[in-house]
Amino acid sequence: MPVKPVATAAGGPLDRFFGVSAVGSSVGTELRAGLATFLTMAYIMFVNPAILEKAGMDHGAVFVATCLAAAAGSLIMGLYANYPIALAPGMGLNAYFAFTVVPELQGNWQLALALVFVSGVLFFALSLSPLRAWLIDAIPMSLKLGIAAGIGFFLALIALQNAGVVADDPATLVTLGDLSKPQAWLAAAGFLLIAALAVRKMPGAIIIGVLAVTVAAVALGLEPWHGVFAAPPSLAPTFLKMDLPNALQLGLVAIVLTLLLVTILDTAGTLIGVARQAGFLDKQGRLPRLRQALLADSGAAAFGAALGTSTTTAYIESAAGVEEGGRTGLTAIFVAAFFLLALFLAPLAQTVPLYATAPALLFVAFLMAASLGALSWDDPTDYIPALIIVLMMPLSYSIATGIGLGFIAYVALKALAGRFSEINAAVTVIATAFLLKLIFA
Repeated sequence: MPVKPVATAAGGPLDRFFGVSAVGSSVGTELRAGLATFLTMAYIMFVNPAILEKAGMDHGAVFVATCLAAAAGSLIMGLYANYPIALAPGMGLNAYFAFTVVPELQGNWQLALALVFVSGVLFFALSLSPLRAWLIDAIPMSLKLGIAAGIGFFLALIALQNAGVVADDPATLVTLGDLSKPQAWLAAAGFLLIAALAVRKMPGAIIIGVLAVTVAAVALGLEPWHGVFAAPPSLAPTFLKMDLPNALQLGLVAIVLTLLLVTILDTAGTLIGVARQAGFLDKQGRLPRLRQALLADSGAAAFGAALGTSTTTAYIESAAGVEEGGRTGLTAIFVAAFFLLALFLAPLAQTVPLYATAPALLFVAFLMAASLGALSWDDPTDYIPALIIVLMMPLSYSIATGIGLGFIAYVALKALAGRFSEINAAVTVIATAFLLKLIFA
């Protein structure tokens, strides 16, 4: 929407560096947009430590790593690419890290961090080459939609487990959890609160829901109160703990490939989505400064791994800031500043229980699953591979397996239908790599 610039801000150093007035914005508007974006994505500083703690990592150190990675990534995006797009450790990728990669590595989260770092470096190298556009454009839209929705379903299963709504069962694999426990009902109430606030377009709906469940849990005596403000915890337990010497084993290629592929697709989807809303795309639908944006994202991924967190990536919640009028990288700079201030909220993060973060996971899951609506439902060779991805991610408890089976099914169905022209080299290579992994792993 059009924004009237503030006369007092025009001509200042921030205005000149970011070109704020030139795009019809103002420093005040960019500040308000930065706050809106921060409030919509601040849940990650509570959710990410709770998830990675399950992988054996130190909660306090991950909290600091999450805030610093978000601040650094957003700062790079704002200064280098000049886009109002914030970054933080990604939802879905953190679940893949904690519940698939680390268990597959027998609990070696240090090696898992090294694989995140390697994938970030490879993404950075790809972003410097013409291959970036080729790879992004070569993945069929149906598979991109299936990956987004599949990660959503995977997150939904994790959320329902954390809330105690579903539980394992030796006869049926999954069954209804013990709903006599108040934790499940608090999580359900938190989800409904988030959804209701989102419908009313309330900024910070997700963080409000998480904090409301936490306050209720403390008031009911279900959780201890650790306070709100304190000096940041030590980053030492995770900082530079990557096991790089063992990260280049041939048997780990599939994990790195999955991290790389999901990161590229997630980043591309977020960048295009936010750019379309902000009106940044050119007449051909291309994003100016795509190279700078991808370099910022990939650099943040590698830096976040060094700090001690799963893959850092662009956040679709940046759309909230765009709605508030944010049009330049100054919005991302303000988001970075807010995450640095949030470092002093470690006691509050420690207070938030796992079932209080479950509503946030579930709500994000539904947002991601909505991408199924864009599938071509009149073409089985498109929607069947996508649905295989959607079903197999949660059922195999592995994002990598879901992606692999979907790509294999896509190539097989297109070939059996005689539509060889729709099978490109990138999809064939990825499908073949996953097929070999499944056969010989």
